[in-house]
Amino acid sequence: MPQVLLIEDDTSVRDGMELVLRRHGYGVETAATGEEALALLAGERGAAVELAVLDLMLPGMDGFEVCRRIRARTATLPIIMLTARGDDEDIVTGLEAGADDYVVKPVTAPVLEARIRAALRRAEPAAGVGVGASGSAGTGAVAGRPDHGDRSEHGGLVIDRAGLTVTKHGTPVALPPTELRVLLELSAAPGRVLTREHLLASVWDHTFLGDSRLVDAAVGRLRAKIEDVPARPRYVQTVRGFGYRFGPL
Repeated sequence: MPQVLLIEDDTSVRDGMELVLRRHGYGVETAATGEEALALLAGERGAAVELAVLDLMLPGMDGFEVCRRIRARTATLPIIMLTARGDDEDIVTGLEAGADDYVVKPVTAPVLEARIRAALRRAEPAAGVGVGASGSAGTGAVAGRPDHGDRSEHGGLVIDRAGLTVTKHGTPVALPPTELRVLLELSAAPGRVLTREHLLASVWDHTFLGDSRLVDAAVGRLRAKIEDVPARPRYVQTVRGFGYRFGPL
């Protein structure tokens, strides 16, 4: 039974969402404030939490700061943020703070449950991730790069697809599952342009309500960790009007 932490200060909303999640087979921990949520995650009960659903508008510490503090503790816990309809600036800020996805309130039960299922799948070991649009596998040797099985080198960046690890100049790079999957998907076909729609479908499993902001925010966070100069990326390059490509270096 997947364990979900629901962080929502509105009692009626929190109770309704908890009921929906329990009916769909999830275990649920709840918190009415960011401080309460962080204390829970730091304790014994927090070890079992596999995903957080986080309202941005909380009393005291707001959801943005809660998200940043969770990310400072762990790169792997999926975070889905709840935002009010039309708050585009809040959505962008929340994604930049480290959220993996978002849903707009009032949210329907099918949409929330589908987003949670997709986020939990992204947090699973990323076997099979990185298959290009043509269907060719993204593991094995990369043309012109030294390769040992599923390990490929790109300048100072080493991607181990089997071990799901990334190092930069010999130093491990901690990537949340969403950012790791974006990197694996792009690096599977160096030089090929992948559209935002492709990345949404392959990484977020969004075949509905797709939003390119998810892709752009994840790419921005990824660049901050793997690029020497994020404003002048060598690895994850923007192709205006189309999407992103990995290299060429």
